[in-house]
Amino acid sequence: MRRRSAAPAPHCSIAPPDLLVRLAERGTAAQRATATRTLALSAAVRAHRATLNQLVRAGLAGPALRAGERLSVYDVRHGEESALPGRKVRGTGDAPVHDVAVNQAYDGADHTYGFYKDVYDRDSVDGAGLELVSSVHFSRDFDNAFWDGQQMVYGDGSGEIFQVGSLTTDIAVIAHELTHGITQYTAGLEYHAQSGALNESFSDVFGSLVKQYGLKQTADQADWLIGAGILGTELSGAALRSMKAPGTAYEGDNQPGDMNGYVELPDDDDPRNDNGGVHTNSGIPNHAFYLAATAIGGNAWETAGRIWFETLTTKLKPTATFEDAALATVAVATSRFGKGSTEAQAVQDAWEQVKVR
Repeated sequence: MRRRSAAPAPHCSIAPPDLLVRLAERGTAAQRATATRTLALSAAVRAHRATLNQLVRAGLAGPALRAGERLSVYDVRHGEESALPGRKVRGTGDAPVHDVAVNQAYDGADHTYGFYKDVYDRDSVDGAGLELVSSVHFSRDFDNAFWDGQQMVYGDGSGEIFQVGSLTTDIAVIAHELTHGITQYTAGLEYHAQSGALNESFSDVFGSLVKQYGLKQTADQADWLIGAGILGTELSGAALRSMKAPGTAYEGDNQPGDMNGYVELPDDDDPRNDNGGVHTNSGIPNHAFYLAATAIGGNAWETAGRIWFETLTTKLKPTATFEDAALATVAVATSRFGKGSTEAQAVQDAWEQVKVR
């Protein structure tokens, strides 16, 4: 069977651009400088990678997959786009090094790779053993981490938006970004409006599940936070996002938990509008997954996660809406567990509670 080609990958980053804009406009001089630099560099990376991914899709360029390599970590030494991936400092099976960020990036990628292989029998993000490449120490005081369509890239944080050294500490952040790679190779959800919000939501779902899997937590035991403990001095709160209670993760969090709060934003190039609100409106499908997983109970990766994984990898088109995702997840749950089953009813009820169905 022919392997599906990767869809053009957007510059998917953990920090919402509208949040960076807010700090660039209203923060202190130091905060404005940091946010503006992060926005400008992110835009440059996005433009370059958009071109590169068109070449990848046309078969004219692509990531190098080296035999025997499962993952590797590089130090970009504060260089920027042209310096990626940097100097290799740790490869598959190598012992830990003295650089904490290198070891955290390695362990996070390794755990995410293992989760997808062990739980869903998927061999890396492309399903065919693609080496997971990570680069740390990108630029200076760079307040972001992102999947660029080919690899993971981590800034060090400035202390203002993200704590210094924190962007490699949360496995949910690492798994979130790597899941953008799976979406790239499967559903190819377009990164704007509702399809883009679904793109972000699937990454949050599996970011949380990788964390829960590692901690051996049931759905009821999990904190359902993305980016827990990584926020800098400017952001007062526990995390970047809460799937359990969207809109409560930090002061100024504007995520809605149901369609009554859906935010209509222009789908344009203005970072204030976040590609039509992809990081904002993702709170709605995020909350639907939380509701379904906790209603089903037990280990969320085993049942609710399996339903969402099958939906992402086999059922959705690039332009999928929230309604499409709701219909698909209910259909998968019904096919797997039977019409009227506890699982199918939990998924149906979850989408109804967030007012999508």
